[in-house]
Amino acid sequence: MSRVSEIYRKIEADGRDEVFIALRPEADVETDYTASAAGDGPLAGMIVAVKDNIDVAGLPTTAACPGYSYVPQRDSAAVAALRAAGAVVIGKTNLDQFATGLVGTRSPYGAVRDSRRPDYISGGSSSGSAVAVALGYADAALGTDTAGSGRVPAALQGIVGIKPTVDAVSTAGVVPACAGYDCVTVFAGDLGTANRMMSVLGTTGGRAWPVDAPLAAGDAPVLAVPDGLAGLSPAWRDAFDATVARAESLGMTVKSVSIAPLQEAARLLYDGALVALRYAAVGDFIDGASDAAGLDPTVASIIAAAKDIPAHALAADQRRLTELAAEATDVLDGCAGLLLPTVPRHPSIAEVAADPVGVNSELGTFTNFCNLLDFCAVAFPAGTVDDPGGTAQFGVTVFGRAGHDAAAMDIAAALAGEPIVSGYWPESAGVQSIPLAVFGAHLRGQPLEWQLADRGARWSGTISTAPAYRLVELATTPPKPGLLRDSAAGSAIRGEVWRVPAAALGDFLAELPSPMTLGSVELSTGEWIPGFVCDLGAAQAGRPLTVDYWPDR
Repeated sequence: MSRVSEIYRKIEADGRDEVFIALRPEADVETDYTASAAGDGPLAGMIVAVKDNIDVAGLPTTAACPGYSYVPQRDSAAVAALRAAGAVVIGKTNLDQFATGLVGTRSPYGAVRDSRRPDYISGGSSSGSAVAVALGYADAALGTDTAGSGRVPAALQGIVGIKPTVDAVSTAGVVPACAGYDCVTVFAGDLGTANRMMSVLGTTGGRAWPVDAPLAAGDAPVLAVPDGLAGLSPAWRDAFDATVARAESLGMTVKSVSIAPLQEAARLLYDGALVALRYAAVGDFIDGASDAAGLDPTVASIIAAAKDIPAHALAADQRRLTELAAEATDVLDGCAGLLLPTVPRHPSIAEVAADPVGVNSELGTFTNFCNLLDFCAVAFPAGTVDDPGGTAQFGVTVFGRAGHDAAAMDIAAALAGEPIVSGYWPESAGVQSIPLAVFGAHLRGQPLEWQLADRGARWSGTISTAPAYRLVELATTPPKPGLLRDSAAGSAIRGEVWRVPAAALGDFLAELPSPMTLGSVELSTGEWIPGFVCDLGAAQAGRPLTVDYWPDR
């Protein structure tokens, strides 16, 4: 039985009809998969599901509202990029209607149940996409995120959710929820798969990366954690504390911070005038919809109530957001990222039915602020918690400033125990970096490694020079090995290559002490890359070092 057939038999056997709104014919997916698996695209052989507010050519886009349905003639920018890279779309997934909710129950196509405990919610609004990954119907899935819809279901389903910097992935062909704050997101079972997906999706974005965007979090990053977590049960707090302890055991420095500005921003999303943006997106449709349109009453009431919000109130809240963004920058000052629980608990479907707005708001406690403050985020599993309904998945999120997606990925990979040595997706998506050959004191574990790590550089592996170099001990304080090209008497010298943010290289060069300088180094492969060398005069005065010189680590 082929892999595609196995997936379709599993979908049929599981009886989870609420996960997909539209499932492509098995024969069509089989044909596409066979062609994909034989190709060499970066996503060859990967099966993906797509949230049904994201256009897939030829499949209806409903946003979980039957009366809103239309059939797009072209793929959204995100789907087009995935298909060009070899990914195969299996179908469109269920969601909280118009991406309004964090629970996964606000859909006329049925409440999407938790993948493990059917009496519990899946989390929303990207509910079907997360459950499709958790149940093995897809290798990865697309979601969207305005208030936490790409992170809450990831936490409750025990999978990875990446919410990139706003506009790092194109939202062309996506039904808007709050234009300007919406993000296309990725779900996957592990960080490596999510990173591959984002490496492709990140090429679609229209936002320029900061010139100093880091490629990693650093050798011993400072990680901000909240000074209080009101509302968490003792078991959920213990699970979070265990993750913090793991960070410390890995050499991270934990810094306690107040998240009050973040929580104030979070409240503005639904309790303030910003909800008017949801009315701007689909309010006219809701006002004119008939009873047969299939509107969810909770969603319709939230959006319709925003119709009469005055423009001055929206302007005031947006002005306050600008102020809170500055305060949030201060919260993260000197920190590589912020660690929070993704959700405070895992509610049941019955709890949501009894209090649909209150429970939804509770789930956004640690997520709603993210896009409003222009943060990026990586949500990932961090164990389990015993709660009254059995064993719940526990997840945490690493947040970073805009453009610091690679640093957030680096911290998440360390905490999850899943190293990604090939580099994080922002490098493929356009962050400018330069390879740098280093020797001696700048090697990993040596006294000057921090000069690379603190500039957001990423270790990229060991290298060997062409057999045309010598090492000498320079008369510096402390003494440093210096590299000199000597085609007549040279040998191959071992070193390392780091990827350095383009803006950081000039800063590095300006602070590089004499007699060290930056030049071109020939590698054993024949490639030439920038590297640390020394001038001839200093080399002649220095003590020769052995060919196999390699500092103890």
